[in-house]
Amino acid sequence: MPKSAPDRPRSRRFTEFVLTLLAVGLAPAAIYLIDPEAAVQNRMWLQALIVQGAGALILHLVMYLRARYADPFILPLAVALNGLGLAMIYRIDLTTSNNAGANQLMWTGLAMVISALLLFFLRDHKALRSITYISLAASFLLLLLPLLPGLGLEINGARIWISVAGRTFQPGEIAKITLAIFFAGYLSTHRDLIMLAGKRIGPVRLPRFKDLAPMFIAWFVSLAVLVFQRDLGSAILFFGIFLSMLFLATGSITWVALGLLFVGAGGALAYNYISHVYYRINSWVHAFDPEVYNQPLGGSGQIVQGLFGLASGGLFGRGWGNGRPDLVAYSNSDMIITALGEELGLFGLAAILMLFLLLVSRGFRAAMGTPDAFGKLLAAGFSALIVIQLFVVIGGVTRLIPLTGLTTPFMSAGGSSLLSNWVIVAILLAISHTARAPHLVDDLEELDSSIDYEGQEAEGATSLISRISLTNRPGGEGRE
Repeated sequence: MPKSAPDRPRSRRFTEFVLTLLAVGLAPAAIYLIDPEAAVQNRMWLQALIVQGAGALILHLVMYLRARYADPFILPLAVALNGLGLAMIYRIDLTTSNNAGANQLMWTGLAMVISALLLFFLRDHKALRSITYISLAASFLLLLLPLLPGLGLEINGARIWISVAGRTFQPGEIAKITLAIFFAGYLSTHRDLIMLAGKRIGPVRLPRFKDLAPMFIAWFVSLAVLVFQRDLGSAILFFGIFLSMLFLATGSITWVALGLLFVGAGGALAYNYISHVYYRINSWVHAFDPEVYNQPLGGSGQIVQGLFGLASGGLFGRGWGNGRPDLVAYSNSDMIITALGEELGLFGLAAILMLFLLLVSRGFRAAMGTPDAFGKLLAAGFSALIVIQLFVVIGGVTRLIPLTGLTTPFMSAGGSSLLSNWVIVAILLAISHTARAPHLVDDLEELDSSIDYEGQEAEGATSLISRISLTNRPGGEGRE
């Protein structure tokens, strides 16, 4: 059968350019509204405009040259969230005499340039599949770095930083990316063995012991981070990434149940034998107990003050510059959500969460559009990672779950976190380009052979791959 060309999708680069211009203007406008006189004197609004504008323009040009069909909404959404975080950090600096805003601005420019370079050289996201096991080794190495004497740095009881040339960096932020690449590569290759092999007992198919190896690895890594680095947030995040990607690959509730059993066992051990975890949970359950509130180690003062800040914001907030985020410890990093809620109110915070929802939905859309299983799992895994991190952060500051110390993606002060999130943006853009770009195929059989899965579908499985692999048509995702 002769080749046929599908309808050529629009690149939507002009749409992206207009939306990015609007997103770039958010940070300068917010900085000016916080304190017009101070903004004019220190020219922070101008610096934010130049750095974000230049970074966004570089990324836009790279996409025009290398990824013309990339999703037009991912970049503006990331720039908008980054800009709002910059404005809030600058506002907190005014009351705490810190210089976190300038440092965050420097990291913003660096992260956007690195994101552009990665997108420029990553012509095809499937190249990442070739480093599946290298990514696993890199993850272990990155997680070991903070434990090395002379290099690792302990802050507030957690040993998750390294110090290089007087600056701190958190290797675990990069490890979550390499772990996601490993999980995507492993699951896209061994998916059928995991789903079909094993003994069936009634409606439940129990996996073979050797197929449990990745789950044991993920559980061990999470527990090791918890024990040696005393970082509850990263432990939850690492295991949550694997569990979500496993469910997306197989659609099996059995694996989720097994994962929750591992979480329960690890949590019980940590609560009884790791003091850091015990204090976290105790300050969560007894937050308003005066004795717990005033504890020098593991006290609940940060949680309670954050709740008061959110409550004082009400529906509409107290306005930029009118709150008291300085009363909350680490209000520019761990607790930035409470600072935003106090000054922008419930409606403003809801608008920010809607931006995150749109960003995550575009990531899942890229996953649905790309024809290969590795790309599907990687894009969906990164999107799930953002969701898990947001849930853990917002759940912690609102006392739904124990406070963990994770940072809000794109918004919290912290160069390593910001860098990792912009790297995720670059990879999502590369995957979305593959999903939306036009392709030529001979027939359905050729299209089907390009989809990376083997064997027959397990009975009753409703995984991400099986639901959408045969419904994709090249170029179809781009006709929006």
